[in-house]
Amino acid sequence: MIELYQAEWCPFSHQVRQRLTELMVPFVAHQVEPEPHERDAMAGATGGGRIIPALILEDGTVVGGDTDEILDALDRLYQENDFTVTHHERRVEAQLFEQE
Repeated sequence: MIELYQAEWCPFSHQVRQRLTELMVPFVAHQVEPEPHERDAMAGATGGGRIIPALILEDGTVVGGDTDEILDALDRLYQENDFTVTHHERRVEAQLFEQE
């Protein structure tokens, strides 16, 4: 199971959660402490990383610190599906509506 170290208040964590949900990838979300120097459990699990979001893939590979890198990894590993396409279209519609 994929593990995501993240915080609900973090917009970068939100982007990763959203993409995992769109791709219908099951994951476990671990909430982290607010301050990086307090994230000892995360550092232990990720090999020292304390910057969120951080993803531990099913094979144990850690991808973290850079949201674009995480999103690119997910896009390489998982295929688009009908839900993903529909979700993206609705997001675009909502963004256009907000701009009007």
